Amino acid sequence: MVIDISAHFTFELNGPTDILLQYEAAELPEQSILSTNSQFDTSDYFARVAAQDSIGTRIWMRKDGHCEVDYKARVAIHRITADLSTLDMMEQHKLPGETIQYLFDSRYCPAERFHSFVETQFGDLTGGAKIVAMRDWVAENMSYEPGSSNANTTALDSFVERRGICRDYAHVIVTMARACGFPARYVSVYAPDVSPPDFHAIAEVFLADPDDSGSGTWHMVDGTFMADPSKTVKIGVGRDAADVSFLTSFGLCNFKEKTVTTEVFSD
Repeated sequence: MVIDISAHFTFELNGPTDILLQYEAAELPEQSILSTNSQFDTSDYFARVAAQDSIGTRIWMRKDGHCEVDYKARVAIHRITADLSTLDMMEQHKLPGETIQYLFDSRYCPAERFHSFVETQFGDLTGGAKIVAMRDWVAENMSYEPGSSNANTTALDSFVERRGICRDYAHVIVTMARACGFPARYVSVYAPDVSPPDFHAIAEVFLADPDDSGSGTWHMVDGTFMADPSKTVKIGVGRDAADVSFLTSFGLCNFKEKTVTTEVFSD
């Protein structure tokens, strides 16, 4: 599967400001960058640095005034997917070290607050079947409502209000999974079936690998059902949305506009 991506956004800075960007598709074994082009306004400083878990790249910029970013890429997806319901949970003491941070509470994902709920709601299930049930619960019990959340909305807020956008759906799934002892992380992606078109967010959960006893792999989980893993392009991962925002400003920033298009390429 080959995916064409285009993103454009602009913002204004009220003085020399450090900006951290993360919007480019990651080069990974499961996805290959066939072509890419990023264009920026001239800045005082520019550098690429490795993103979290070495998935993708962050861009440091220092700039004053108007800033405009244009990005185009073509990405081939080679991802192998599995039936989550057939996968086992890994015992915590057997988890690889890099997954352990994804067991803990984070800024938007207060997993400890969900222990009672997940035990009552999903306690009779095990392994990937429990993750599928959580995903389906979120899909059935939350309403997708653009504008219903903001930068301060946590998974607990979304759970109580039963509404949100992709960011909130991902946070609730991540939080429920961690509350049951599964490593779970937040993933920023491009996906062609997202409506309205935008940067998209999903969860990933670490489950046992059926083909390699004693090891595990990450699996995509989307409560909105808009991201098909075979057509989904990863940008980056983090504990929650704070780690993988497409734009983080370390100073005053007035965001102006954004357009994102993601399409399946055809000759």
